[in-house]
Amino acid sequence: MSDNLLNVNDYLKLAVESLYFTIIIDHKGIIRFLSDNYAEILNIDSKKAEGMPVEKVISNTRLNIVAKTGIAEIGHIFRMKNGQTVICNRIPFKDKDGNVKGVISTASFYDIKKVEVLSQQILQLKKENKLYIEQLNNLRNNTFSIQNIIGQSNKILEIKSILPKISDSNLSVLMTGETGTGKEVFANAIHQLSDRRMFNYIKINCAAIPKDLLESELFGYEEGAFSGAAKGGKKGKFELANHGTILLDEIGEMPLFLQSKLLRVIQEQELERVGGLKTIPIDVRIICNTNKDIEKLVAEGKFREDLYYRINVVELNIPPLRERLDDIPLLCHYFIQKFNRESGCYITGISGEVFKLFEQYSWKGNVRELEHVIERACVMSYSSTLTINDFDFFLPRVFKKDDINNIIDSKEITSLEDQKNQLEKEAIIKALIHTKGNKTSAAKLLKIDRSILYDKLKRYNISL
Repeated sequence: MSDNLLNVNDYLKLAVESLYFTIIIDHKGIIRFLSDNYAEILNIDSKKAEGMPVEKVISNTRLNIVAKTGIAEIGHIFRMKNGQTVICNRIPFKDKDGNVKGVISTASFYDIKKVEVLSQQILQLKKENKLYIEQLNNLRNNTFSIQNIIGQSNKILEIKSILPKISDSNLSVLMTGETGTGKEVFANAIHQLSDRRMFNYIKINCAAIPKDLLESELFGYEEGAFSGAAKGGKKGKFELANHGTILLDEIGEMPLFLQSKLLRVIQEQELERVGGLKTIPIDVRIICNTNKDIEKLVAEGKFREDLYYRINVVELNIPPLRERLDDIPLLCHYFIQKFNRESGCYITGISGEVFKLFEQYSWKGNVRELEHVIERACVMSYSSTLTINDFDFFLPRVFKKDDINNIIDSKEITSLEDQKNQLEKEAIIKALIHTKGNKTSAAKLLKIDRSILYDKLKRYNISL
């Protein structure tokens, strides 16, 4: 038959026959086509196989399963009757209404060695891809590291201006400040702005690890160094941070016996693992955080003076939140966006009355405390804008606890006089919040004489 006399069905049959180990079944699992090369391995005549249930010809087949599920199986390893291993694709075909009419299966590889080579190539590509992603993330973090420091107050702007100047140096940096001020955010920015950003950034909290384990965590250990030591030993945080940066958080909690070893590591740029005999050279940038008065610890003999001067080449004091109240609105909006993403909240704003409340508070927990306050309000709020009513849990922190017992949403049944007093007390507190504690302005707002207001403040034991 000449080429110009071939019809579509002839072309399809020749195409399917040329594929490697091909079989076609209908939706009931009956064989409708079997290629000669596949029939030869199965030791059956291809024509006789047609019309037989597929599971009677191929005992371990999954073609009938694919016919039922309608889900393709691509790249499955399949061992044939002659012991040969192939990679096969089982693909269902459907009519225009989506009904499965049958399944075609054909081998895409017939040499398992080729599959293994391809697998190794894929693994290598995955490793390279992971490296590129890490480098891209580092570059992104570098671009936005300064922007991640939220605040436009003078003290924050001053620190922001210093960071690029010290980041590319190898100078040791000591971050000081109260708990919750965000020292780690500034430390992160230094690493991301430095030429070490492509290498590891290792963090360790010196206060969170038992003193007897801290040495091995920092400097690693050799096999057999102590009972329970891992076979082959273990690298410490300094080795992991080689060519990169290490953040020693709560450095003031480091025991004296480790301070001398840390001083040697800084001076000699080398270390010895616990139980080890050889020295290991390292190149690490050191950043330390503390909420302690290190100079006081030095005077008390609890911190080595020589180590203090080695880690305090550059000191950055992060101001407490009460000294940067102008940054509170920026921080609040930043946290709202964060919790919208993380917790599925839909908060769009925060009322000015809340900011006035925040300005009355000392914020002993600093930025971390503000973050937790905003998080609770966002999660618990039923409206898109956070108002004073969303912070009823916070009011006792601003005033004395006795000032607002059950002031909002009280469900207790009380006398009419008690409810009247409670409402009056609430109105006075809200007026004081609105006027930032100015009692004269609060009295005008409440349309009462200032002397009456003072009497009521004393009566309700309200202090501001």
